[in-house]
Amino acid sequence: MLSPDKLNRINQLSRKSKTDGLTKEEAHEQTALRQEYLQTFRKTMRGTIENVKVIDPNGNDVTPDKVKNIRENKYLN
Repeated sequence: MLSPDKLNRINQLSRKSKTDGLTKEEAHEQTALRQEYLQTFRKTMRGTIENVKVIDPNGNDVTPDKVKNIRENKYLN
């Protein structure tokens, strides 16, 4: 997860871009912060999906095979 300071900075730059516009340096900073945020989000989401077990109403494990294989390979390495 991104630090609260970085999240606050992303929000500050977003608000400023809507009102006053951003300088070239601020636009680069905003792009870098957004990329870092997206990488962190994707990593967290991937970890969540890889660790989910899907159970149908009858109690059967219906987790997709792709997810099962990823989970098995992750723990074998």
